Amino acid sequence: MSGKVITRFAPSPTGYLHIGGARTALFNWLYAKHTGGTFLLRIEDTDRARSTEGAILAILDGLRWLELDWDGEPLYQFARAERHREVAEALLASGHAYRCYASAEELAAMREQARAEGRAPGYDGTWRHRDPSDAPPGIAPAIRFKAPREGETVTEDRVQGRVTFANKDLDDLVILRSDGSPTYNLSVVVDDHDMKITHVIRGDDHLTNAARQSQIYKALGWEIPVFAHVPLIHGPDGAKLSKRHGALGVEAYRAMGYLPAALRNYLVRLGWSHGDDEIISMEQMIEWFNLDAIGRSAARFDFAKLENLNGHYIRATPDAELVAQLKALVPVLPDGAARGARIGKDGWRKLERAMPGLKERAKTLVELLDNADFLFVERPLVPDDQARKLLDAEGRKTLAALLPRLEAVAPWSPEALDAAVRGFAEETGRKLGKVAQPLRGALTGKATSPGIFDVLDVLGRAESLARIKDQTSVVESA
Repeated sequence: MSGKVITRFAPSPTGYLHIGGARTALFNWLYAKHTGGTFLLRIEDTDRARSTEGAILAILDGLRWLELDWDGEPLYQFARAERHREVAEALLASGHAYRCYASAEELAAMREQARAEGRAPGYDGTWRHRDPSDAPPGIAPAIRFKAPREGETVTEDRVQGRVTFANKDLDDLVILRSDGSPTYNLSVVVDDHDMKITHVIRGDDHLTNAARQSQIYKALGWEIPVFAHVPLIHGPDGAKLSKRHGALGVEAYRAMGYLPAALRNYLVRLGWSHGDDEIISMEQMIEWFNLDAIGRSAARFDFAKLENLNGHYIRATPDAELVAQLKALVPVLPDGAARGARIGKDGWRKLERAMPGLKERAKTLVELLDNADFLFVERPLVPDDQARKLLDAEGRKTLAALLPRLEAVAPWSPEALDAAVRGFAEETGRKLGKVAQPLRGALTGKATSPGIFDVLDVLGRAESLARIKDQTSVVESA
C-alpha cells in the first residue's frame, strides 16, 4: 500500500474511553504523525440499544484531555447505514452473498448440534445453495456473506506476523440482518474503504475479524489495508485487565490526578519500546514510533510505575502550568465544589508560590492538592495524629520561646526566617529538627510538608504568627 498514511480510531460509544482504547488511539495518532499522515475518528454507534450520547462525549473529552486531536469531523457509523446496505446488495448481486431464511429456532438447533459434535458453533450453510423459491412465507431474510469454503485466509500482520485461518472454520457471517440493519464486519470494511484507511491498528482480539474482513475486501475487489494487531493490556498478575488492575475510563485517571503527558508516556511504553528509554516526550514519540517496535506479548499494567512517572512529570512541569491543571481538575473531583470554595480566588496565587516545595513530594495532582490544604484551612488548625505528637508539651514550649524571634524577623523572607530559626536552635542548645518539627505541626497541622521556611514565607507573617500563637496558647491555658 502506497501513498499517504491514514489511520483511524473507531470506538463503540457503549461506555467510557477505557485505558486499552486510549492506547489504541495513541498508537494510531502517533503512527499518523510519524509518517506525516492523517488520523481520523469514527464513532461506531450502530448498537443503538447500548450507544449513548454521554459515552460519545466521554470519548471525545478523553481524547481531547490526552491531547490526541483528530483530523476533520468525527464520522458516525450509524449515519452511513444506507451505504452499508448498498454494498450488501452489491455482494448479493455479484454472487458473494445470499439470502438466508433460517429462523432463530433453527439457528439455535445448529449451535446445539455443533456443540454436541465438538465443533465450533456456526451457521451450517443451509441456505447457501437453496433456491430462494423455497423461502418460507412471511420470513424476512438476512443476507449472509458467501465465505470461501476451501483453502486458507492469510493475514500478513505488522505485529503478529503471518496469521493463517482455515476457511472451513469461518462460517458465512450475516452482513445484513433481517430488519435491514448492517452488521459490524461489513460496516467496518465499507467505512475503512470509504475513509481511505491505509493502516488498521487495533487490539489482537480483532484477529478473527481481520480474516473475515479480508474476505469481504477481496469479494468487493478493494485493497486490503495494512493490519497491525496489538496484544491486549493485562494486569500485574498476567490476567486480563479488570477494574481492580486499572481498567478504568480515562476520566477516572484524570480524577485521580494524573497528568495527560504522564499517561501518554506510560501508555506508549505498554507494548512499544525504544531501547531502554522510559521518559519519552511527545516530540520523541512522534519521531521514534513505528509498528516494528510493538511487541507480540501482552503488556502488564503497573500502577506503581504510572505513579512514579506521574511524579516525574509533576516535578518537570512549570508551576503556572500545574496550577492551570489543578484549576481544571478541581471541578471534576467528587468534593470539587468544596475544594474550589476553600481555595477561593486568592488561594491560587498562594498555591503557585508554594508549588516549588509542594510538587517535590507529590505523585498525583490530588496528592499535591491534599498536601497544599494547609494553605487554605481556617484557624485554629486541628493537627492530625502525627502532628499532635510533635505538638506535645515540649514542642509547644519550644514554639513559645521561638515566637518572639519570629515576630522580630524583617524582612519576612525564607532566608531571614532560616537564619532566625537556626540561630534560636544554636543559642538554646536544640537540634534544628526539634524546632522545625513542632513549627511544622503548628503551621500545617501535619508532620510532613514543603520546606518549613517556604511554608512560613507563603503563609505570610500574620497568618504564620497567628497559627503559632494558637498552639502556644494551649500551654498557657493548660
